[in-house]
Amino acid sequence: MQAIISSGGKQFKVTKGTKINVEKLKLNVGDKVVFDKVLAIIAENKNIIGKPHVEGASVDAKIIEQSKSDKLTIIKFKRRKHYKKKQGHRQNYTRIEIVKIKEKEDGT
Repeated sequence: MQAIISSGGKQFKVTKGTKINVEKLKLNVGDKVVFDKVLAIIAENKNIIGKPHVEGASVDAKIIEQSKSDKLTIIKFKRRKHYKKKQGHRQNYTRIEIVKIKEKEDGT
């Protein structure tokens, strides 16, 4: 079973056991998190598409780590104007592992 979830303004296609990086969540390592913004559920014999979300569906996950991504270097330069600016950025993210995908609140 697969699900498409929304977190941090992005969409992720996940299955049980998938490890993904999402925008930073203000939780601790080892905490459980529930994503209730499930856009679609894809099973072997049926597909459920939400309008915009699937009612009663949720995805359970646990937080593996809180970290930062690799450094990006931003350089702005204008020729003959004596202007140069160098800046770095490291985005915070949370690594999660999908534990369970539920179609309805009754646990299926």
